[in-house]
Amino acid sequence: MKDRDKAIFNMIPQTSSLRSGLAESLIAHIESGDLKPGQRLPTEQEIMEATGVSRTIVREALATLRAQGLITTRQGLGAFVSSNSVPRSFSIIPNDLESIDEVLRVLELRLGVEYEAAGLAARRRTPEDIVRMQDRLDALDQAIAAGGYGADEDFAFHRSILVATQNSYYGRLFDTFGTTMVPRQWAHLDQMTAAERQKHGERMRKEHYAIFVAIRDGNEAAARKALRNHLSRSTARFEKLRDANLKR
Repeated sequence: MKDRDKAIFNMIPQTSSLRSGLAESLIAHIESGDLKPGQRLPTEQEIMEATGVSRTIVREALATLRAQGLITTRQGLGAFVSSNSVPRSFSIIPNDLESIDEVLRVLELRLGVEYEAAGLAARRRTPEDIVRMQDRLDALDQAIAAGGYGADEDFAFHRSILVATQNSYYGRLFDTFGTTMVPRQWAHLDQMTAAERQKHGERMRKEHYAIFVAIRDGNEAAARKALRNHLSRSTARFEKLRDANLKR
């Protein structure tokens, strides 16, 4: 392996997910042009030696790049940077969220998208949008009352906000989150007592209802504020879970 290639791999950040760190480093160098279209990547063994990660980690990282169309594999020759190395589409793969830090990054992205969407929804919502949002809230209440997590219903309510912007690109972008919006495996709802789950459900309902009322009433500032409060509190909860895990 060339010294320059070693330098590239030595810059891999030390994250809680080695696969994500390797994949993100490779993607960054492809997008910046450090790894050029048509350039052959080092072998799995060379990457392992340069990074100190296992063969499994290397293969999973390369699989992520192939799924995004950034590299291609030629039988007997190895992996090469794709001629069209610009990502074909944006997506969040559930397996990418291997740590609470990754979940927090998704929440950060959601806040940027949904904050503006809430304001637009308050300005543009139609009577049909209001009915749809109310139905989604009712479905979420019923799911939680029945002892469920309400993950699908939660997603549906938030998506109804995006639909109310009357800008289909918001909804299409939001669909890329899918079930990764708040990965159930990191929510730890199953570890709560009945009382804790009830308190959590009541808080979620109050926050969702505040967003709904602001949008229904056409109050852009209040809609953005309620949305920010909701996602900020979710972020704070995941940060608390992360910090607790670090102390173990």
